[in-house]
This record gives sequence, structure tokens and C-alpha cells, in this order.
Amino acid sequence: MAKKTKTHAKLKKELDKVFSQYIRWAYADDSGMVECYTCGVVKHVKEMHNGHFQSRKHTSTRWHENNCRPQCPKCNLYSEGEKWIYGNKLVAELGRDAVDEIVALSHKSVKYSKSDLEYLIEIYKEKLKDLCE
Repeated sequence: MAKKTKTHAKLKKELDKVFSQYIRWAYADDSGMVECYTCGVVKHVKEMHNGHFQSRKHTSTRWHENNCRPQCPKCNLYSEGEKWIYGNKLVAELGRDAVDEIVALSHKSVKYSKSDLEYLIEIYKEKLKDLCE
């Protein structure tokens, strides 16, 4: 039986999942505990979200590593990502130029093909595997 090709939407969902896992584990300690970027609460990666500085609606920065940090659900969902705190912390961490670049990039229109998404999925699966070994 022929393998069903995944829809563009399913590929985006799969990439969101693996990328989110990668971001959360990249900042976690060996026991899987990670600090919320904006409020400092520490929880297991499974209880945290992948928070975006520039909204994930902007495809150009949706899977940009410098745009994403672990966030607790309270900050990410109920406090709208704590954008002011998030932005100030990113400036302190990355520098004003890098943050300005993320903001500018978020305003650019980018369309990913299915093969682009499949490629990114494989990249982040490998990165995640390397982190968890």
C-alpha cells in the first residue's frame, strides 16, 4: 500500500511539536526541569510551552530559534506571552540588533513548501535526539 502524503497543515503541526520539544529541552537541565523565560517558575518540560517573542502567526519567525524560549502556560497563554518582559530579556541576552532583526523578519512573508517542512522536521528531530542522548 502506498504511503499517504501528509497535508501541509499536518506537516506544520508535526514541525510545531518537534520544534517545541527541542526548544524546551534545549534550555532544560538533565532532569528535564526548565525555567520560564519570563517569570522564572521552574517546571518539567512537559508542563511548559514553547513561547514566541513574535507571534507564531508570523511564519517567517515561527520556527526561528532566537524567537522562542520556554514559557509556563500562565505567561504564554494568560499573560499574552509577557511580551514586554520577553523583549527586554531577549535584548539583554542577544543584543538590540538581533532582536530588531527578529522583529523585521517577522514582517516578511514566507511560504514553506511541504519539502521545506519535511526537511525542518528531520533537522529538529536530529537536534532533539542529540539533546536527549
